[in-house]
This record gives sequence, C-alpha cells and structure tokens, in this order.
Amino acid sequence: MRNGYVWMVSCVLLMVFLGWVRPAFAQAPAPAADPAALAVPAPAPAPAAAAPAVVPPAAATSPAPGLEVPKEAPAKAHGTGIIAIIWKSGFFGVLIWLMLVIASIIAVALTIDSFVNIREKKIAPASLVDAVRAAMKQGDVMKALQQCEANPGPLSHVLSAGFSNVKEGYEVIQDSVSIAADIESEKILQRVTYLSVISNTTPMLGLIGTVQGMIFAFLTLGTQAAGAAQQASLAMNISHGLWATAVGLGTAVPATIFYFFFKNKAMRIILGMEAMTLDLIKALRNVEIVEE
Repeated sequence: MRNGYVWMVSCVLLMVFLGWVRPAFAQAPAPAADPAALAVPAPAPAPAAAAPAVVPPAAATSPAPGLEVPKEAPAKAHGTGIIAIIWKSGFFGVLIWLMLVIASIIAVALTIDSFVNIREKKIAPASLVDAVRAAMKQGDVMKALQQCEANPGPLSHVLSAGFSNVKEGYEVIQDSVSIAADIESEKILQRVTYLSVISNTTPMLGLIGTVQGMIFAFLTLGTQAAGAAQQASLAMNISHGLWATAVGLGTAVPATIFYFFFKNKAMRIILGMEAMTLDLIKALRNVEIVEE
C-alpha cells in the first residue's frame, strides 16, 4: 500500500512539473509580415529620347495599372510547445518520449522510496537493539528471538538467522548471520541500482530522439522547396531533437546524484548493522542450551 502511495505522489509531482515547464518554454508565434512591405514597386517607364519628361516621385513608387503584386497570405502559426513537438514527432518519436516520461516517473518514485526506506531507524531501529541487548544480558535467547520476530526488518532478519541456529554452534551462527546480512544488503541496494540503470539509459533515449530530429531536418531540406513551410518544418525537427536531449539529461543527472547518495548511505548503514550484529551475537560464543 505504501509503494502505491509513493507511485501516485510521483506521478502527480511529474505532472505538475510538466505543467510548469511547458508555458515557460513555449514560444510565441512569429508575427505575420506586413503585406504593404511586400509590395514590389514596378520599374519606371523609360523616357522617350525626343521629348524627355520628368517623372513625378509618385509615379516612381506606385505600381503601374494592371501590374499590382498579389498580397502574400500570412504564414500559419505552428505550435512550438513541448506537447506540439511530441505530437508531431511521429510514432517513433512518441514512443521515445513515452519511454522518457516512464523513466522519469520511475526515477522520482525510486527517489521517494529510498528517502523513506533507506534510514537507520528503518533498517536497524534502536528499540530493537535495546530489547535484544537486554535479553542477551539475561541469557534469554528465545526472548531475543521473539523480539526479532515482533519487529520485522533487515536487522531482525539477520539476528533471527543467528538465534535460530544457536544449537549448531558459534561457527554455524556466524555463517548464518553472514549469509543473512548479504541477502538483506542485496535487498536494500536492489532498488538503488535501478536509479543507475535509469541514469545510463535516459541519455541514450535522448540521443535517439536527437538523431531522429536531425534525420527529419535534413530530409526536409532535401525534399521541400525553400520557403516559410520548409523553415517551420526544419525548426520543428531541430526542436524535437534538442528537447529529447534536454529531457534525457534532465532525468539522468538527478538520477546519478541520488544513486551515489543512496548507495553510500545504504552501505554505511549496512556496515553498521553488521558490526552491531557481531557485537550482539558475541554472547552466544559459550552459550548452553537448557531444555525445559
């Protein structure tokens, strides 16, 4: 249930972030050119050789009757927001963007989950340590085992592996504790490793989007005639490539930072847990089991 809430919060945060980024990077459409400025003045008629006449200034600037230049229709505004770029990138481009969005959501969810679960209070609670230490001072191994079963967690699982094999001798206890500690360490670091996968994958996805944008841009230059339509398509394709790279790097950089942060934090807690476990099971070195 807790993981479900983490995923829901991650999706909401990502949607709020995209809603904030889109208007920030949206560009206003270019203003249409003034039709009056596009009128090309007709050349003035050559004066006759016999009777030169002075052409008035108005005749030099106004077009001759019947030779008016047709007015160019204003260019149609193209959407330049991130949503429009994604929608016009084609099936393959939408697929790349879908993977980038999913990777971003997973990265946010893993980060929140790591903040919640990779804590010393969560992995090795002080209350459990005090209860087990008090039971071991009394020489009551079964009471210590009951305390571990009542407080499930990484440390309790490691201690339970040692207490369950107390009849087998101290060497077996050490081996059991070592194996259990390795298993719990892998469980703790498993989710953190996925952050490393995302940090290595999202730049590659962004690079694929950039290559696709460049392919379409050069295809536009080779297949469309020069003009406003060609320039608009060229700008759209280049924007798609740059946006894909930006989103890929924007996901990879925080994922890399949080990966090393949580990895170092988890290793420090795990080493402390193993040292604490060895200290607690020292009392089992010369223990004697009394059957009641």
